[in-house]
Amino acid sequence: MTDLDLLLRFGVALAVVLALIAGITWVGRTYLGQGRIGAIGGRRRRISVVEAAPIDAKSRLVLVRRDEAEHLLVLGPSGATVVETGIRNPANFAAALDQAAAPTDKVLS
Repeated sequence: MTDLDLLLRFGVALAVVLALIAGITWVGRTYLGQGRIGAIGGRRRRISVVEAAPIDAKSRLVLVRRDEAEHLLVLGPSGATVVETGIRNPANFAAALDQAAAPTDKVLS
């Protein structure tokens, strides 16, 4: 057996293994879906990441929703820091602003 023959066999075996990994990954994403991982027994998910934004190369600002409250976190190399908790849902907040800005029938004297 020559070195070229051995190298060719190694290349073919590596290509087959990589193709199998890619195929299994594709089947898993296609048929299992990413949304089903968090749902346990068909229950509604209680926690989700609403939005994330990079601050710098190592830190991120993350808005997390748990039940009906939102929490603002900074995730960095030193750990997680809570910036603000109990943020109201923007849809509810917009409705409250509209209600507060609505004209009233009261006359100021």
